Amino acid sequence: MWGLGPVGFTAPWLLLGLVALPVLYLVLRATPPAPVRRRFPGVALLLGLSDQEVQAARTPWWLMALRMLAVAAAIVGFAGPVLHPAMSVQGASGPLVILTDGSWASARDWSRRQDRISQALAQAQADGRPVALISLSDPPPEPPPFLSAETVAQGLAGVQPMAWEPQDIEPAKILPKGKFETLWISDGLDRAGRAALVQALQVRGPLTVWQSQAPVIALGPARIRDSGVEVPVRSQAPLTATIEVAAIGLDPNGIERELARVPVTMAGAAGVALFDLPPELRNRVSRFAVVGLRSAGAVSLTDDAVKRRKVALVSGTNSREGLELLDPAHYLREALKPTADLIEGTLDDVLVANPDVIILADMAEISAPDRLAEWVEEGGLLVRFAGPHMAAADLSGDPLLPVHLRAGGRSIGGTMSWGQPRQLAPFPAGSPFEGLTVPSDVTVKAQVMADPAPDLASRTIAALADGTPLVTRSRLGDGQLVLFHVAADAEWSTLPLSGLFPQMLERLAISSRPAQPDPGELAGTTWVPQKLIDGFGRLSTAENASGVAGETLAAGPAGPDLKPGLYTADDRAVALNAVAPDRRLAPAIWSADIPVEGAQTQVARPLKGALLGLALLALVVDILASLLLSGRLRGPRATHLAGAAVVALACGLAGQQVRAQDQMPIDRAIAAASNVVLAHVVTGDAEVDRIAQAGLQGLSDTLYARTTVEPSTPMALNLETDDLALFTFIYWPVTADQPAPSPKAYAKLNRFLRGGGMILFDTRDADTAGMGESPEGQRLKALAAPLDIPPLTQIPPDHVLTRTFYLLASFPGRYDGPVWVEAADGKAAQAEGMPFRDLNDGVTPVVIGGNDWAGAWAVDARGNPLLPVGRGMGGDQQREMARRFGVNLIMHVLTGNYKSDQVHVPALLERLGQ
Repeated sequence: MWGLGPVGFTAPWLLLGLVALPVLYLVLRATPPAPVRRRFPGVALLLGLSDQEVQAARTPWWLMALRMLAVAAAIVGFAGPVLHPAMSVQGASGPLVILTDGSWASARDWSRRQDRISQALAQAQADGRPVALISLSDPPPEPPPFLSAETVAQGLAGVQPMAWEPQDIEPAKILPKGKFETLWISDGLDRAGRAALVQALQVRGPLTVWQSQAPVIALGPARIRDSGVEVPVRSQAPLTATIEVAAIGLDPNGIERELARVPVTMAGAAGVALFDLPPELRNRVSRFAVVGLRSAGAVSLTDDAVKRRKVALVSGTNSREGLELLDPAHYLREALKPTADLIEGTLDDVLVANPDVIILADMAEISAPDRLAEWVEEGGLLVRFAGPHMAAADLSGDPLLPVHLRAGGRSIGGTMSWGQPRQLAPFPAGSPFEGLTVPSDVTVKAQVMADPAPDLASRTIAALADGTPLVTRSRLGDGQLVLFHVAADAEWSTLPLSGLFPQMLERLAISSRPAQPDPGELAGTTWVPQKLIDGFGRLSTAENASGVAGETLAAGPAGPDLKPGLYTADDRAVALNAVAPDRRLAPAIWSADIPVEGAQTQVARPLKGALLGLALLALVVDILASLLLSGRLRGPRATHLAGAAVVALACGLAGQQVRAQDQMPIDRAIAAASNVVLAHVVTGDAEVDRIAQAGLQGLSDTLYARTTVEPSTPMALNLETDDLALFTFIYWPVTADQPAPSPKAYAKLNRFLRGGGMILFDTRDADTAGMGESPEGQRLKALAAPLDIPPLTQIPPDHVLTRTFYLLASFPGRYDGPVWVEAADGKAAQAEGMPFRDLNDGVTPVVIGGNDWAGAWAVDARGNPLLPVGRGMGGDQQREMARRFGVNLIMHVLTGNYKSDQVHVPALLERLGQ
């Protein structure tokens, strides 16, 4: 294909015919020949007579231009012009390397990037060029070999954006040797090492860049500021639009939903989302996300830094006015105020509030020991500080102490005296304080002593330099008991005056973390991932994942060996987000000698038909103009021609009216009514319709082999003429330029939905743009607007579709994205003895997703899969799960919610007396 600007030609040699236009001009100028003028006296006898046929002396210029336009349009039309064709990157020979950043910044418009890669592969296949595909975020261990474009295209679906950015790219380790041409699919961000890679690519051959013009938006780590939560919003370019950030978490019923949403007005390339949430709601937030943007960078996972705990302070004495420094709880209050929600009062009062932590400062006698012990056993954390009252009391039988205490205490000049204050010993391995630096100026001059016991050493988590316990800990039920053997004020030690004091409280999970931990703070600890995030910002469980050293987790950044997610150790949690706290987004700037393509993926549109139609129209106008100039388009002839035009127009309109009134052929109606038939809506895109037909055929074969359902051959549905009442299931693939049905067809569709039918809408875009922001998603919103669609929700874990035939936890097709069904009415409850609720008393009328299910089901004439799904065994497993979802879907349509009716079984058996 030869290109001229945005237009390409499949047969460019035909354009040589345009050279003949000057010859045509000369011929037209010479035809008809100019008349010879001779004087003849007898002509006077012809004066007053009129000639019915007139012949022009010379062709008018506008008629000549019209004829030349018709010939030129025909020549160009036969040359096969195509607007925005899939052109070669720079040429049509030699190897081609397609390089993609493949980071979280690419996820927002990943489908467009795949389309551009597919275009390049299609052109390379046509030109016979070998291709190598490299993702910088998931680099190969060695330079990949050049393969055929067809082979590379088969594995393209398995190439997905990563939740991290490219790191430490060494060109020699990933680039093939020799000369080649490069198409770089850039994520739009600048980063270290890019210049060296660009230089290495330009040495090997021409370089072309495809870079989206859409802004890259990311969220920084959330932090508590005053009484609210701040979430930084960043962009690589100044923005004027308002961005919405949502707080997502579990509601009281354990269902994940949006808990709050705030608009953010960007000040250039930065902004802040400020959430003013009550503690109970704030502690439920699991992540913050930019609304409508699916990207790991647009998600900020939360950890202990925003989950401020409710801490109750109970003091054994009351401070007097002007003597706050003598209050045992003063230093605790100052240490915890910035990072915890404090409750103060009597022990009876704070137990009613059900705090996360209760701190008793120098309390020897407890007013409600049984209630307090029960609270600890249910998972509470009780922290006690010693003091004069505890030292003077007999606490040998106190069950709310981790160790038995001796009567009295140890101090300088006392019975068990020290010669001088004692310093702290380094924290032992296994202690929650391990890794904290002990300041040399922290000393202790008084403490309560523990009775020697075999388990004293195992319960000691901090000690003095002489080996005596400073902090002891033990378990009571599901909770913990912690005792500081020193007072909470500065009378017995300088510990409350030091920066070590709040760090020790934080290590005990009393408060949230004030900042991102550093490697020294997490040294010696091991963290296990609980949730991991993919490039599109989706969370998944981290099964069989190995632990990560604390130093590695704190140092970051996220990468293949340290995936973004939520990591836990004991009762602590640390979030590792895709975007590092200190990451500053900067746009990628390319030199002037590197051509950069825009973000708009142009659809190839053939112009041959339009140009040939233009040529035909010009010829028709030429005929009419010639008749008019010759005088033959006058009198009765003109009336006859006008009448013929009116008759032709009337026949055309009548034909259209007859076609509009066409009904479903009787043999087709009988075939649809006689058996289960899966149907799909015709989109007008031949390839999409072919895949839809093959997909439903594959699903029909699966139903025939695995169930008692034996469907007939699937049908392509004409919404205007077919009787939808004869079908129970309709698959509707959505394309970006799909025409909307007529009002009559919409009325039929609404009757179909109300009558128990189901439509599976499939945008086939993997929902990569999120919230319907892709062209297909936008078109789906327009197509579905006139339909009576109920409120929707993502499929809950106990929906009947998860167990209609197979037990399923996900519903993939060629992609694995969210799936939406009719939402429950809020009255559904879980019956006793049943693992699910009584959801959706009937068939959900619509199922919406973008997973390209037909592509996963599609088979050829021999029953072999038509399109690739993933890679290797993982792809085979995903295809199998897609088939199982299809079986569940059809069984749900045919049988309703009979599986959910099991919630009524206990009541029915009770009525029957069985």
